[in-house]
This record gives sequence, C-alpha cells and structure tokens, in this order.
Amino acid sequence: MKIAFQMDPIQSVNINADSSFRLAEEAQARGHELFFYSPDKLAYDEGRILAVGQSFTVQRVQGDHVALGPFEQVDLADFDVVWLRQDPPFDMHYITSTHLLDRLKGKALVVNDPFWVRNYPEKLLVLDFPDLTPPTMIARDLETIKAFKARHGDIILKPLYGNGGAGVFRLDARDRNLTSLHELFTGFSREPLIVQKFLPDVSAGDKRVILVDGDPVGAINRVPAEGETRSNMHVGGRPEKIGLSARDLEICARIGPLLKEKGQVFVGIDVIGDYLTEINVTSPTGIQELERFDGINVAATIWQAIEAKL
Repeated sequence: MKIAFQMDPIQSVNINADSSFRLAEEAQARGHELFFYSPDKLAYDEGRILAVGQSFTVQRVQGDHVALGPFEQVDLADFDVVWLRQDPPFDMHYITSTHLLDRLKGKALVVNDPFWVRNYPEKLLVLDFPDLTPPTMIARDLETIKAFKARHGDIILKPLYGNGGAGVFRLDARDRNLTSLHELFTGFSREPLIVQKFLPDVSAGDKRVILVDGDPVGAINRVPAEGETRSNMHVGGRPEKIGLSARDLEICARIGPLLKEKGQVFVGIDVIGDYLTEINVTSPTGIQELERFDGINVAATIWQAIEAKL
C-alpha cells in the first residue's frame, strides 16, 4: 500500500517514544511505501487534495532514523491510507486540515476519520458519558467557573484544546489564583476553559488505555513526578506497567462501539481511578511503552485493523 503521514517533522521525533514513528516502522516492515508531509503543505487545488512532501524509510537509529527522498507534489487520492497525526493544539489550522482530508472520502482511507476527529475533540467527547467522568464544566465566564469551584473545592483548570499537560493547573480549596489564571487564559485566547473536580487518585497514576477499532489492547500507567499534579510523559510523568481493571473494561465497553462506528481506529483514553477524563483521537500516543511492558505488537494490531477496511 501507499501510506501518507500528515505529521509534525519526522526528523525530530524520539524514536523510542513516538507512536507515529512506530506506525511507520511497522508499515515498512509490512512492505508498504511511506510518504511524509507537514500540515502546512496540504492544499486544495481545483478539486484535488494535494501535498508537498517526501517519500521516506525509517530505521531504529536515533539521529539517523529517517531517510527522506526529494520533495514532490502528490495527489493524496492516489494513496491507500492517509494518517492524520500532527499534534494539537486543536485550532483552526488543525480543523481546516480535517475539512480538506474529508474530501478524500471514497478515495483514500483517512485515519482517524477526520470528520469525527473534528467533531469529537478529546475533552468534548467525554461529555457524552457523564456517568463515567468526574464533575465537569466547560465555560469562559469567571463567575460561572467560580461557582463550580465553590461546589467542589479542589479543581483542575486547563485549556479546552490544549495537549501534553500544558497549561494544566490544580486549584485547591485554599488557592487564590483563579481570577489571575482566568485573566491569563482569556488574555490570549477566546476559547472556553474546561474545569473538572480534582481526583486524588491521580497520585497513583493516570492510566492511558489504548483502543484499536474500539477494542482495548492494553494500558500503561503514568505516574506524576514528585511535586507534580500532571502525569503526562511530556512533563516528566513516569510510565509503568499496569493491567486493565474491571472498571477500565467497563468504560471501554461503553465507548468502544461509538469509536469503531465513527472510524476512530487508534484512540488513547485517560482514566484516573474509576473516572474517564479524556478520549484522545487527534494524535494519541503510548504504543511503544505498551509494547515494551506487555510484549505485544500494538502497531501490527492497528495495521491489521486498517488493512481489513481496504
């Protein structure tokens, strides 16, 4: 097959942690041809969806992990699979790319399905499952957020469309920074904020569960660094081996059919204690850590799911 990756620069990825690299590595092992382009090189041109990028091969040698061919313009309708893998922020640039990739429907398989990536961003899809989530508010108005904090005392405040743990704050009952943080966030963005009741269980870890075509394949536990609330590996969280609990399987059974129906092949959900906090569909990660801990080939499972759709 011909496979295109729309992603951030592949030259700078960490080959021991990056899920896109692992997906490319497995695709190459399966005999597929690989092509890379960055989101800013995507274009609509008189009915065609074009991209300027480079064919590539990979090897597991950090610093010498990718060999890129010459730049060329391609018609993405000529590809079998297009991976939507750039990292958030989920801004209008990101949203526009999903609109353009939507136009490949019936020509190339775009993974994850861009229509539902656009309509199911990670911190909003969980609103469909209020009984699985901690108390949650999405708002921009300061007084409304203050009322939520007054009800719950200890809260997490974060940007609605952020990622990687950036801009995540814990405000306990004694904290006096809500107004200042609200001024900070609203000073550079028109977006609402998401507020959730703080879950003390996060000290034991924030579990990342990987689902492939709606079915759970395993989990890793991300433990916050000393003195940190955030457990994201981007900000120093430590990955640990962990199994799937009965509650994890219950959550996956509830959300899995919807993910499969909407073409969300590779999804990473976040679970703290007994609560679902995010459903990550834009550019989930965790494949490599799960493969090392559990001795399984998650990338192959993902490709098998994709190949079965073609």
